[in-house]
Amino acid sequence: MAAEPARRAVFSRAELGLRATAARGGRGLKLCRVPAANPQRLYADGYACSPALCGVPLMQSGQASHNVFDNLPSEGRTFRNREVLSSTYIPEDFPHRNTEIDQVARILRPALEGSRPSNILIYGQTGTGKTAVARYICDQLKDKVTADGGAIHTAHINCKRVNTPYGILANIGQTYTTNWEDSIPHTGWRLEQVYAALCRKADEAGGIALVVLDEVDALVKKSGDEVLYHLTGINADLGNARMSLIGISNDTKFTTFLDPRVKSRLGEESLTFPPYNALQLRDILDQRAGQAFHEGALDPQVLSLCAGRAAQEHGDARKALDLLRIAAEMAERDGSRQVTVDYVNRAESMMEQDQVRKMVLQLPLQHKAVLASILANESQSRLDRQTTGDVYDTYYRICNRFELDALTQRRIGGIISELDMQGVISARVVSLGRHGRTRFISTAVPFSELQPIISDDSFMSGALDLAADGHFVRPQLRLM
Repeated sequence: MAAEPARRAVFSRAELGLRATAARGGRGLKLCRVPAANPQRLYADGYACSPALCGVPLMQSGQASHNVFDNLPSEGRTFRNREVLSSTYIPEDFPHRNTEIDQVARILRPALEGSRPSNILIYGQTGTGKTAVARYICDQLKDKVTADGGAIHTAHINCKRVNTPYGILANIGQTYTTNWEDSIPHTGWRLEQVYAALCRKADEAGGIALVVLDEVDALVKKSGDEVLYHLTGINADLGNARMSLIGISNDTKFTTFLDPRVKSRLGEESLTFPPYNALQLRDILDQRAGQAFHEGALDPQVLSLCAGRAAQEHGDARKALDLLRIAAEMAERDGSRQVTVDYVNRAESMMEQDQVRKMVLQLPLQHKAVLASILANESQSRLDRQTTGDVYDTYYRICNRFELDALTQRRIGGIISELDMQGVISARVVSLGRHGRTRFISTAVPFSELQPIISDDSFMSGALDLAADGHFVRPQLRLM
């Protein structure tokens, strides 16, 4: 007996929509585009139109109709190698740092003979190449010693991320093993136990260990000099190994907080990386751009502009590279064939706003309350200029409303000074003649830039909402 042909069902427009939705959810139906001439028919054999008219299903249930990345412009228009502009990239050549490289290499040279090099302190402002040069030299030294059959171990620790004595010792210990079961646990041991384990692992491995403590001043400010005391004296407890330290800092005064013994041991040798000038930054950008971009992707003025802008920020090569990279990414997203000066200006504006955003959102709660008070007062027409007393009155009301412990007016004056140094507000001391002197306080960042940042912070946005409702309107300006 011949098989009965498949039955076809006819559905209304509403039923068709429901069944199409069901198919997208993976209930077993197949979809295809419904012809305009036949929009109402959905057949039980899985086609949305008659097989005689179409006969081709577009997709199986659960498949996406398109990919959001299909229509995006190709990276090939601008970038050849984006990674070259990253702050973590280590170039093969360092323009205008040959002198510093030679100095560090000469200090570390005893490691080639298996002897312990002197400890080094490297100073310099942000973006002067301290970290990159230290990584480069350590890699070079490791390659040389290994090729000659010697034993050397290197550890690079960012002390802003790892800033406890336990964490520092444990991270150094990890460089001596690849076996998870043999590693020092991240928590749970006494500090003396971690130190003893580190010494044991170092002696078992032998050779020279180079430990780079990047942002070492952050470690000292957070945890004191206890771990530095242990590390600078560790060679007295080692038998078959030796360890040298390379401290990197942009704060030349952090050693004043160190014990005299630690200070003398840590800074056996020291050198300073000077900031780059605009011409030097131009050379650095030119070197990186040749590797990062296709020919013709940059307006001829772009590199000079990026270098000049970064030179104004204490010769920060990192800012120059970030500025160039972000400008190029903006051009790429716009589908532009060339990175122009306009993109550099837009990138700089975005970077500045991002810095303000990060700084404001990371403020302690009491600092946020003070800033919200200043903004609330400034939003009132009767307070076109405000004093510490005006700020404190509004601050006190915010604390009461949000059940926050209010600080003294003297302490609030100190927080105002801190916000002034960070560039968020302006606190200008003026003379009032026989009435003495006072501080007039205002925001240093336009409210239009602060508003979207504040909207992401529930505390400050709530305080400003109260101000908008008239809770903090003051009848008159009072001088303190």
